Amino acid sequence: MALGDRILPVDPAPGVGGVLLGAVVARFIPDVDPDLQPELRSLTHEIQAGQRIPQPRLRHRLQTDQVGLIRSRHRLLRIDDRLTLDLEGDKAAPAQNILAAMYAVADFEHAERQAVMDVVRKGLRWTGPVGPALISHLSNTGSTAGALPAAALADPVQWAMTVLGLDGAGPTPERSAVQRQFRQMLRDAHPDHGAEEVDAARRIADLSEARRILLA
Repeated sequence: MALGDRILPVDPAPGVGGVLLGAVVARFIPDVDPDLQPELRSLTHEIQAGQRIPQPRLRHRLQTDQVGLIRSRHRLLRIDDRLTLDLEGDKAAPAQNILAAMYAVADFEHAERQAVMDVVRKGLRWTGPVGPALISHLSNTGSTAGALPAAALADPVQWAMTVLGLDGAGPTPERSAVQRQFRQMLRDAHPDHGAEEVDAARRIADLSEARRILLA
């Protein structure tokens, strides 16, 4: 196996790149032999510590030559300002996909590597569906209302302040200001006060998530 072209933004860590790697691991871990899973967990710590990784691991050898290898592509897409996963699962073996995600972490700087590998381990423990709930879990948000806004993952605090109209309130607005603004905007977002019913549920979910981020 070999690593191909990668676009994995991790600033601020773990970033969308880290979430994608964690999602790849979560997607394929149910299909890996349970007897091999302890070695995967051990490997996460070796990579996180920056250790040299002897080859092969889990019966697969990492190489640089890509000639003759089957290509798999995994993406975290932004559709209508929401994040959604597009993971190819019918080409490489499950263990190959997971190993590739883990080896990709080794290329990050130390601080980023720590944060991203923590997300990868969350992917190893995931037992739910691969979708919006997984993205929320890996990105440390509490959203339960479908796909996340892309900006909420790129910079959660700035996104939350923008959603609540607190951009000019300084870096750390008072809790009372957050609560007051949330209540006002929640009222305005409700269909009973003239808001479009189609968008109301999404708007209310975004407001609630923004409040959670700022009050956490």
